[in-house]
Amino acid sequence: MSFRTWVAAFALGALTVAPAASAQTSTAAKVDDSAIKTRVETRLKNDATLKGDNIVVSVDKGVVTLSGTVHSEAQKDRAKQLAKVTGVTDVDSKLDVDSTGPSKVDKAEAKTKDAAKATKDATKEAAKDTKDATKDAANATKDATKKGAEKSKDAVATTGEVINDAWITSKISADYINEDTLKGSDINVDTKDHVVTLKGTVASAAGKARAEEIAKTTKGVKRVNNTLTIGPKK
Repeated sequence: MSFRTWVAAFALGALTVAPAASAQTSTAAKVDDSAIKTRVETRLKNDATLKGDNIVVSVDKGVVTLSGTVHSEAQKDRAKQLAKVTGVTDVDSKLDVDSTGPSKVDKAEAKTKDAAKATKDATKEAAKDTKDATKDAANATKDATKKGAEKSKDAVATTGEVINDAWITSKISADYINEDTLKGSDINVDTKDHVVTLKGTVASAAGKARAEEIAKTTKGVKRVNNTLTIGPKK
């Protein structure tokens, strides 16, 4: 076989293999997009601050597109942060902020107002029924009413929002977004009975300490359980 004949045969073989390699690469890319979509949807679904929001996820060649509606800019930023999983090259957030609909905080506030009204009515009826009670009973009722008023006062933020578990979780998550020491971190915030638990990973010990400090100084937080680990984002 001459040198020219060998070169021609080698070139023909390369052309025959190239389409198959290209098809294989394309199939791998589709699998990666599907895996990314599943992981992003799972993270959004499991995040307490985004419960009840309508977010649609689509992925094309590693670029995640978020569409739908959320109730605040903080939730919009939170969704974009959660979408930055391994394999994502960019996140295009097309989420609309619908502040006209009742958010979880608004619903909680309305529920608290109804409960306060019911308590007030019940107190008036109780006062009528106990008008002839002894002086000690009257003093006990007065002390209980005072404590209840102080507790209700502590349960309302300066903005008028009710400080419940959902409000605390949303506030802490929003504060983490623009914190430089927490860049590249993957933190899950869970709040129950005003006790905050931090899970996930941070890039450094300074980041772990800063995350705990932000949570502790958030209004309404009683205690912080910091279970964050230091390492690369999973």
